Amino acid sequence: MTIDWRNPNSSFHLSLHISYPDAADQARAAAAGESPGGDIMIHGLPNGWGFLGSLHLLLDWTDGFIAVTDEEMREIWSLVPDGTPIRIEA
Repeated sequence: MTIDWRNPNSSFHLSLHISYPDAADQARAAAAGESPGGDIMIHGLPNGWGFLGSLHLLLDWTDGFIAVTDEEMREIWSLVPDGTPIRIEA
């Protein structure tokens, strides 16, 4: 997986898209009779809610996305180019 595109106009203070699922992920999911999911993003807080900062960690509100504070998202955005490999561990 890699960062394959970015959205500067996201509803969630910038967002980076992760290239998932690939063909192997889709095949594993199909063999297990499951959906592989998809459209996974790393993003900041909903626009206008940045004041929450790290309080957002108290709830699981992202529906599978990876949420960080707006400050963290600006740092990630500036340091991580498209094509950067991503590894997600449960």
